[in-house]
Amino acid sequence: MRYVGRFAPSPTGPLHFGSLVAALASWLDAKRAGGLWYLRIEDLDRPRVMPGAEEAILKQLEGLGLGWDGPVVRQSARLDAYEDALRKLQSRVYACACTRKELEDSALAIDGSRIYPGTCRGGIAAGKSPRALRLTTTNDLIRFTDRVQGEVAQRVETEVGDFVLRRADGLHAYQLAVVVDDDAQRVTDVVRGADLLDSTARQIYLQRLLGAATPRYLHVPVATNAGGEKLSKQTAARAVDSGDVRRALLFLGQPVPEGLGPREALDWARRHWDAARVPRARAVAVTTASWAQSP
Repeated sequence: MRYVGRFAPSPTGPLHFGSLVAALASWLDAKRAGGLWYLRIEDLDRPRVMPGAEEAILKQLEGLGLGWDGPVVRQSARLDAYEDALRKLQSRVYACACTRKELEDSALAIDGSRIYPGTCRGGIAAGKSPRALRLTTTNDLIRFTDRVQGEVAQRVETEVGDFVLRRADGLHAYQLAVVVDDDAQRVTDVVRGADLLDSTARQIYLQRLLGAATPRYLHVPVATNAGGEKLSKQTAARAVDSGDVRRALLFLGQPVPEGLGPREALDWARRHWDAARVPRARAVAVTTASWAQSP
């Protein structure tokens, strides 16, 4: 089966160093394998979409030399596919009336969210109105081997709880959309930031229920600032430029020869990409490491 990878940014602002790391790792892994690399815009959360951000991202990727295969896919155009998936899961989906405030005392999950205690599993209490749609989970152990982070195991019911598939505001949840989209595009390899490692078991759980194939996973370290915060628009991460290509490659453990320009470094990395060199860490602060310095 031919390698199929993808990069799926949210159009909430231009690409920053952290998103470049994920894009670069995904692109290089696909191209080194002679595979396809798709671009998917995760624009389901319309209130967070920034006008002009998608165009800026496409322009940045092109300027950096990260070309994609096929047409750009936008999640906002795939709502019918997500509804079809919900219908397939209807025997395992239930309405939930719980508010965020009502869940504040619930235990914390490994990803920092709240473990849903199953309040509405048996039905909504009298006088309450349905809000979100949740998926009934089981306590079966889900195992997978990440190509960088190693063996991962999780029991979704006790470590996450019944998770949301359609939010209270009517928007389809990320976990559902990403599984449906990866299956539709026949993605064989998912390469992304380690901040999504803990959600992978939920996605595998959904894949099994929907009869979708499970891709291989490779989670690269998340770039953080000195305070340990993930680089993002919220943490004032600056937009990337061509000079960041070399720094991103060094972040990913790729020993780029000195004296190469951005395009030369990218071409070198395409021929020499080695996923085994990627640091086995969940996060690395870019402000304190030697590869964060200007070339």
